[in-house]
Amino acid sequence: MDKKNKSLKNIDFAVGGQAVIEGVMMRSPHYVTVAVRKPNGTIKLKGEDFESITARIKFFSWPIIRGMVNLIEMMIIGMKILNYSAVESLEEEHEEDKKTTKLESFLTALSMIFSIVFALALSLFLFKYIPLWVAQFLNDRSSIIANNYIIFNLIEGTLTTTLFIAYIAILGLAPSLKRVFEYHGAEHKSIYTYENGLELTPKNAKKQSRFHPRCGTSFIITVFIISIIVHTFIPKQDSVTMNFLLRVAVLPLIAGISYEFLKWSAKTKENILVKMLIAPGLWFQRLTTKEPDEKQLEVALASLNKALEMEDSKNLDLDVP
Repeated sequence: MDKKNKSLKNIDFAVGGQAVIEGVMMRSPHYVTVAVRKPNGTIKLKGEDFESITARIKFFSWPIIRGMVNLIEMMIIGMKILNYSAVESLEEEHEEDKKTTKLESFLTALSMIFSIVFALALSLFLFKYIPLWVAQFLNDRSSIIANNYIIFNLIEGTLTTTLFIAYIAILGLAPSLKRVFEYHGAEHKSIYTYENGLELTPKNAKKQSRFHPRCGTSFIITVFIISIIVHTFIPKQDSVTMNFLLRVAVLPLIAGISYEFLKWSAKTKENILVKMLIAPGLWFQRLTTKEPDEKQLEVALASLNKALEMEDSKNLDLDVP
């Protein structure tokens, strides 16, 4: 194929993203890109090769399992890009100050690992242990709850969802987080512009919805809902600790099922039943996304364009020996 006749419009694949500090990360099948707005107004772009383990090892590409793998991969990539955006969004540093030693690189990696572990531990405590403890407390004082495991799980699930919504709502009051939520909206609008086959311009992106069915926040709400169903099939234990450990053990399975549901719902989102099923996740995005301005859309589109250009270049390399 002639390189001159090859265009970005010939590319057709799913693109995902994540809002970061003063920027947006995009993930395409073979690359991860990030665009960050610098204090001087310029946009800093970065692109890296990325090949998911699901593409390299067939076993990890199986349904359910691929959802577990994707969750871990995105958590690691997300923390790395978030750290990068935090540095790039600050004032310009002297070039000599940017040089890092092997020890500093090691300490940065160690800090990231600690951050991920701490975030997971805090999330499990807030959104798993506390709701379970409250449900058990009520269970010990009500024969109706004690004799009906479905009610027990509904109470736990409702408490978990309520706590999470309250947590996000409080975070959204911080000006810095409000900016991240605006970039989150810009990410969704940019992806919709691409998926609708429109020219990638702020004008076209502005018209798009900021609510996307494949959003990570929709994933979380889906996890909460599916958890209620899955927990019903897990034998109830007398100890809160044992119930908690069992719930943690099946969390990867729930994440895998939720991932498959989101992939399916994104393909069938026009179906009336599917619209009803994905409605809670889309509603929740009213908290985690805000309307972006034109400059934020420019950043999101810059990251998306970078990903598409890199994918296009890779396709050209494959087409032309």
